Amino acid sequence: VRLVESGGGLVQAGRSLTLSCTASGIAFSIYDMAWYRQSPGKQRELVATITSGGNSKYAASVEGRFAILRDNTKKELYLQMNSLQPEDTAVYYCNALIVTVSQIQYSYWGQGTQVTVSS
Repeated sequence: VRLVESGGGLVQAGRSLTLSCTASGIAFSIYDMAWYRQSPGKQRELVATITSGGNSKYAASVEGRFAILRDNTKKELYLQMNSLQPEDTAVYYCNALIVTVSQIQYSYWGQGTQVTVSS
């Protein structure tokens, strides 16, 4: 199983950036997917989730600015980030999650991509 994030970088406040996560080795379409982020000295936090059925949820801090999307054909997950602020600076991680009928949880992580927002 491999999740590879891309698209991070340095951007000015107020600008936009789109992250991508390419999955391999999993049946992507049946996994719930999510973006997390972690800033220095802080715990990893959930940014957005999208279920296998396409339902999405967002952290309050990014609601209305970020959009999580998935392309099951390409096995890709996206995070469109608009109106970026310095507090959005973090390493962003892609996560794939599935819970079997036997309640066994499988969770996979990417290596992360750095997003830095300058003021």
